[in-house]
Amino acid sequence: MKRSFYHYMMRYRGDLRQGEEKELADWMFREHSFPKQATTYDEISDYLEFHSPFPGSLATFDTLYEHYLEEEG
Repeated sequence: MKRSFYHYMMRYRGDLRQGEEKELADWMFREHSFPKQATTYDEISDYLEFHSPFPGSLATFDTLYEHYLEEEG
């Protein structure tokens, strides 16, 4: 069974390196209404379009979602 995108992203949370991956993961963790069980691009992308945490977060999501699909299939 495929992990949710949220669970995939938790690998970046608390990372000592600063970057947009970490920033997005930390925001997802703190955002109580983030769809934590979502696996589809459209559901997550729609949420981020209305709740974008920082400039460039959608581009960061696009890149990380591609990595997610490669690893989780």
